Amino acid sequence: MKHSGKASQAALRLITCSGVAVAGLLTVALLAKYLAAFVLGLAGTLVFLWVLFMVFTFYFFRDPEANTPSGKNLVVAPGHGTVDVIDTTTETEFMGGECQRISIFLSVFDVHVQNAPVTGRVAYFKHHPGQYLNAMRTDCADFNENVLIGIEAIEPKGEKIGVRLIAGLIARRIVPWVVENDPVLRGERMSLIQFGSRAHIYLPRQAKIKVKLGDKVVGGETILAAFD
Repeated sequence: MKHSGKASQAALRLITCSGVAVAGLLTVALLAKYLAAFVLGLAGTLVFLWVLFMVFTFYFFRDPEANTPSGKNLVVAPGHGTVDVIDTTTETEFMGGECQRISIFLSVFDVHVQNAPVTGRVAYFKHHPGQYLNAMRTDCADFNENVLIGIEAIEPKGEKIGVRLIAGLIARRIVPWVVENDPVLRGERMSLIQFGSRAHIYLPRQAKIKVKLGDKVVGGETILAAFD
């Protein structure tokens, strides 16, 4: 007869679907049982690794007070790390042309809070999206995400000092604590870069460089340059 057996077929489909669902639930439960046992067996290791991570994270985000020098017309390091570039470059956004550049590489073991190099006003602030190449590359600022902070100094009056904060392979977040028109004091905290990174500082041609390649510098303390 017409449509004969279709009800039975529908019943069979329902039975098959429900059977697959029950089998799936039982499989998930069985896997969960063994997975739970596996995870519990690693509990000690997982807690140990988390404690190590916690200790390293507190160590990485340490924020010591800077013992800022009090002399006149000084420029201090904006970050902690190793000076690996001292050269002349062209920076048109804020400096307006040729200037001196000092680049500081910050490893994962360096303090990653940055400090204002001079007393003045934040006259320029711009975020540049980009890649996350290894910050050990001295040219990474040409490709990586970075933030350029331009400061018009009060001392020495009217001089422009630029600081470029550069993300790295691991450091994927730049956290500025200043915005355009904010006043800053020499040695004052102004930003944070999470994990390994790099900072450029741009100086006028007449600034006298006081560091050399390979020097370890301390943010807010080490004198990078001076003006007559």
